[in-house]
Amino acid sequence: MLPYWPERLSPERIADGLALAVIGAVAIIAALTFRDYGLGWDDYVHAEYGGLLLNLYSSGFTDQRALSFVNLYAYGGGFDLISALVAKVLPFDLFETRRLMGAVVGLVGIALTWRLGRRIGGPLAGLIAVALLATCPLYYGNMYMNAKDSPFAAAMAFLTLSLVRALEEYPRPSPINCAMVGSAAGLAIGTRVLGGVAIFNVLAALGLLFAVEARRDGLRRAGISLGQFVAPLIPALLLGYAVMALVWPWSVTEPLNPLRAAEYFSHFFEKPWNELFDGMVVSVPQMPRRYVPTLFLLKEPEVFLLLGIGGAAGALAAACRRDIAPRRRAILILLAFAAMFPIALAVATRPAMYNGIRHFVFLAPPMAVLGGLAGSWIAERLWRAWRPATAFAAVALLAGLFLPIREMVRLHPYQYTHFNVVSGGIRAADDRYMLDYWGLAFTQAAHELRAKLTESMETPTDKRRWRVAICGPQRPAQVELGPEFRITWDPKGADFAMSLGEFYCSQLAEPVLVEIQREGVVYARVYDIRGRTVTSLNVPQPSPHP
Repeated sequence: MLPYWPERLSPERIADGLALAVIGAVAIIAALTFRDYGLGWDDYVHAEYGGLLLNLYSSGFTDQRALSFVNLYAYGGGFDLISALVAKVLPFDLFETRRLMGAVVGLVGIALTWRLGRRIGGPLAGLIAVALLATCPLYYGNMYMNAKDSPFAAAMAFLTLSLVRALEEYPRPSPINCAMVGSAAGLAIGTRVLGGVAIFNVLAALGLLFAVEARRDGLRRAGISLGQFVAPLIPALLLGYAVMALVWPWSVTEPLNPLRAAEYFSHFFEKPWNELFDGMVVSVPQMPRRYVPTLFLLKEPEVFLLLGIGGAAGALAAACRRDIAPRRRAILILLAFAAMFPIALAVATRPAMYNGIRHFVFLAPPMAVLGGLAGSWIAERLWRAWRPATAFAAVALLAGLFLPIREMVRLHPYQYTHFNVVSGGIRAADDRYMLDYWGLAFTQAAHELRAKLTESMETPTDKRRWRVAICGPQRPAQVELGPEFRITWDPKGADFAMSLGEFYCSQLAEPVLVEIQREGVVYARVYDIRGRTVTSLNVPQPSPHP
């Protein structure tokens, strides 16, 4: 802290105040806009799952339909359960409540990221981390409507923060930090079994501590310290098991169920479909190894990538330096692994990959923290070398943050479809990658169709409702259109056709009633096909690229 700054105006307090202001601004924006986010492919079934979980608990475990419901029993349903419960007390419908609860969970993840960055790197690092995450379209866009990946990202941020707190006390973590690790691990694995990947982050950190102490004090002393650290975590894992059981009841109906879920998800568990990647139609089990790193480089904001990758490289370099305290080195390697190891694992194992990088939203918080560490390090070096340069660096950071903010405003409420400026944005990505793979644009398209029919004073006949052929998610379309409409896959005899702007939906020659666009890119269309012959809304798919 600079000696001439009054305590109440210290840089630390200013940084903390600005971080809280960022979190508060996101909260206000979320409160004003959460209703804008449409329903996606999975919303209806997740809402049903939440209701079944609520029935499971309220019936005293006699109604066990949730334990065999489609394949969602293999996922944790904590978010769905809470949303179903909260919907009974809030003055919103179920789907509005789910959007609101998604915003709340996303805000919790942002706050945890701030605490993690501040704890490791200080107030400035925390401020930069929270700014990077709040302006990350992948994280921000998914937090409203992604019932799996956004809650998982928040749970993994909580787990990483808990592990950092425990490692700070190595080899004797306090009971409260052990309890935090246990409950966070249970919440993460109970949300998605993929949470178990955190064991590799822990092993990397503990391996470094063991190696340093073994070199310094011998293998026996290093082994004792490791045992002292691990022993109090064992009862804490029992707490984690209870938390996992609460949010994922199927996982404890049989002892091996978590392993069965991991095995289930290790292979592609549905009938393979095709998606668009780099301009080619590819079967999702055959996606190339570069799928995840390519989409990260194209979709994440430039400043997020520069600082995040720089921070990861710096953390790994610092973990190798003997002049840095071993606990600090262990924390840095834990954080670097949390952000980078899952990408390396995906490249090495080449699992089925689809829906962009929504499955990797949980990497955004640790990457933002690494970016905060890098930004704080740069600011400190510039302050020591030439103080005016710090102001230029701050302006450069603000300019870097402005780019994704501007795009997020333009894309609202489809922020998750963002591609960065260097990649050419969504215009360049439209013919090469999937954009609105959740099908959120159907909400706006349905509202505009109803408004257009009302404006022209058109009503369905007494004998039948309007028939709408769908190329996209059917159930969300039915919810958004309402009871006056009947949805179908078959356009024969339909009045309207509603289709996404994705590669698998045909562009018809029929009159366009509604067109949802962002930056000149079509997200959805509604066609008037009354009295016209349309045989299919789907584009015939070529053989997928191997």
